[in-house]
Amino acid sequence: MDGVPGTPGLGRRLGCFLYEGVLLFGVIVGLVILPALLVAFLTRQHPGLLSPAVLGVWFFLVLGAYCVHFWSRSGQTLAMLTWEIRLVTVSGQPVSRARAACRYLVAWIWFLPALAGVHLAGLKGGWPAFAAVLAGVLGYAALTRFHPDRQYWHDAACGTRLVTWRPPPRRR
Repeated sequence: MDGVPGTPGLGRRLGCFLYEGVLLFGVIVGLVILPALLVAFLTRQHPGLLSPAVLGVWFFLVLGAYCVHFWSRSGQTLAMLTWEIRLVTVSGQPVSRARAACRYLVAWIWFLPALAGVHLAGLKGGWPAFAAVLAGVLGYAALTRFHPDRQYWHDAACGTRLVTWRPPPRRR
């Protein structure tokens, strides 16, 4: 691991995670909701008749394409660039598309247990889901304390790591 920058602090990583959610709201509106409404309009369907399963799959694919594209292109989404965090392999090399796709799939561990718990408990409404996901995210983030390099466990499973990365100074 010589030459590999250090692991950013958990607070910075969670701040980046939160900022990513804010930015992804625009991606969701632009690439998930608007196309769904356009399909509904063109096929003369009522928007409420669109299958939640189809919208969920579309959301999953769009979000995956976003993450895989940026992680494999530069190692950074816009939020990661802002928070000076980069995704690299354990040896510090750029991440391939296959590895980025693996990380995207395995990273759903942040959400799936909490959402499954909400579903199995029969809870309805956005607030129970929000509370469960928030508790799951904070609990999962706390597990970094048990990793030798304080990395997320989905990164350990995929052979990736988050590092502090500052762009080189601009030449004038």
